[in-house]
Amino acid sequence: MTIALDAMGGDDAPGMVIRGANIARERYPEVDFLMFGREPELRPFLDKLASLKAVTTLVHTDDVVLGDDKPSIALRSGRNSSMRLAINSVREGTADVVVSAGNTGALMAMAKFVLKTLPGVARPAIAAFFPTLRGETLMLDLGANVVCDSRNLVDFAVMGNAFARCVVGVLQPSFGLLNVGSEEVKGHEALQEASVVLRDADLPGHFVGFIEGDDIAKGSVDVVITDGFTGNVALKTAEGTASLISEYMRRTFKSSLLAGLGYLLARSAMRKLRKRLDPRHYNGAIFLGLNGVAVKSHGGTDELGFANAIGVAIDMKKYGIVERTRTDFANLSLPSLKAQAVNG
Repeated sequence: MTIALDAMGGDDAPGMVIRGANIARERYPEVDFLMFGREPELRPFLDKLASLKAVTTLVHTDDVVLGDDKPSIALRSGRNSSMRLAINSVREGTADVVVSAGNTGALMAMAKFVLKTLPGVARPAIAAFFPTLRGETLMLDLGANVVCDSRNLVDFAVMGNAFARCVVGVLQPSFGLLNVGSEEVKGHEALQEASVVLRDADLPGHFVGFIEGDDIAKGSVDVVITDGFTGNVALKTAEGTASLISEYMRRTFKSSLLAGLGYLLARSAMRKLRKRLDPRHYNGAIFLGLNGVAVKSHGGTDELGFANAIGVAIDMKKYGIVERTRTDFANLSLPSLKAQAVNG
């Protein structure tokens, strides 16, 4: 398997990207890398990592998509950027997947333009994992589509369901629509319409209907479906809450000598808690609905987080998420939805 990397994407690129690729190489010794970026900046890092260098091909380009570039501008002017060339390599078949820690909007716009969406998919979505009391829950959309209609929500359900079965290994996933209440009368029109469609759909698993915000952390369902505005707010709220708890705990254990002693006694348990909540282990936002595998790493992550994003991309390719999603849409027994897909 060949991994295409936008080596210039991310707050600490290219060093973070190359160090992360080296960790991924140790975990997945069967993969090769195509790195796109400014060779004079990349070469010094690679020269220090002989094993990674041996399985890496550098493709030089001076152009880079900046973090504050508007997606429309990046799409027009970034044709020779490290991000665009990395995506192109997946379309051309020289790479199997692409991973970037660069500008999210630009990456989604370029990936959609270059790779195209799968038949039946109106809009691709961004998905990611949340830690829960039951393990992990997949949630989508997380920002690609701020305004969604009922068809979009149904599409997200199909894509999330396919990912849960194909990559996570949950053969009969439960899935629900995030709403302001679990009662059937709650929510706006798009949610109501999507709920009706999903109740009649023949998707594998169990559609539980509406769920509330606290159901995310409970792990009440395997897949949470929502629009990109709500999903992104939920994601950032969860990240902020995790940071808040960590800071509160740090201050508490430093507040007195007795509290410090308590920390020493609980150090092993605290280490496990930090590991469970470490956002690097959940790094790797997944672009679903595209005719190719693209993964977005958090721009502020370190090499461990980036290596985990590479791992997500490898799993998506290994377990055939694109093929599974294509098959699921083709097999949907929803004539009205198929008609919308053809006309849309």
